[in-house]
Amino acid sequence: MNGDKCFFCRKNNVKSYRFGFTIPPMSEIRTKVQFVDIDEDMAGQRIDNFLRNQLKDIPKSMIYRIVRKGEVRVNKKRIKAEYKLKAGDLVRIPPVTVEKKEDDVAPSTKLNKVAELEHMIIFEDDHMLVLNKPSGTAVHGGSGLKFGAIEALRALRPQARFLELVHRIDRDTSGILLVAKKRSALRHLQAQFREKTVKKFYFALVMGEWKNSCKVVNAPLLKNEVNSIVRVNPNGKPSETRFKVLERFEQATLIQASPITGRTHQIRVHTQYTGHPIAWDDRYGDRRFDAYTGQVGLDRLFLHAANIKFQHPSNDEWMEINAPMEAKLEKVLVGLRKK
Repeated sequence: MNGDKCFFCRKNNVKSYRFGFTIPPMSEIRTKVQFVDIDEDMAGQRIDNFLRNQLKDIPKSMIYRIVRKGEVRVNKKRIKAEYKLKAGDLVRIPPVTVEKKEDDVAPSTKLNKVAELEHMIIFEDDHMLVLNKPSGTAVHGGSGLKFGAIEALRALRPQARFLELVHRIDRDTSGILLVAKKRSALRHLQAQFREKTVKKFYFALVMGEWKNSCKVVNAPLLKNEVNSIVRVNPNGKPSETRFKVLERFEQATLIQASPITGRTHQIRVHTQYTGHPIAWDDRYGDRRFDAYTGQVGLDRLFLHAANIKFQHPSNDEWMEINAPMEAKLEKVLVGLRKK
């Protein structure tokens, strides 16, 4: 064989007639045909949502296309995207090939963040896991972000058939995030959130002296759909947060906040509404207060989901999970005590 030529070819996608296979281009994602038996845990979801979970790296547009063209079959029949799966259904998922953009390949820093999340899991069993989410990590990709906590967890658990967010917390908020590992667990946990039986407690560092008498804030919240800014507005949705003073400092107060409703940015807006914005809140904060807390090393939103109480989805036993604050926040409190 001529030593200055590649045995296969100098191009990527070329057949090798001797061995009878194709070398796929490095820029492609290629899946195999799959047959999935639907059990009770998978039943009840729409076929498009099911496919998005099964084909995690495939664009939504491609998923809807293969459904529309009849390539996805349920019990050997064509279906529509809104079809709801039933226990006993047999789903055929066709092979799919799409080009993978260069910027979709995760850099080493992103891979390191994925590995770090493994150490952030503070509880896990067959039904669910609890993540102590770091500040700065979005719960899911979207709005210009291609990678979030749920995508990272799926990368850590490639064998997992089901991983879905039970609820959400803001990108810059750290702390407890519940993830369901079964559809039945997802339904059970989300029902608890809807019925307001889940108890959540946050730690927040706010500006000034929070009054002991301010224990409940009832103020309707309205979200601006253009800029996503939330304001107290009589035309908004009813919103309630309960507060408790934990520790006082010279120009700040560490409080515990418990949202009864689950509105966007609720704690952040309710604290601002009382005149005590949270430290390092880039939307609702106070720059002078940020500069003050920056002197003791704070450089992120001081809002941490520290505690949650709920019923386990498999046996209804009450659980209480605590998520410790990162060392950086603890050091900030130490610095404030010395002022």
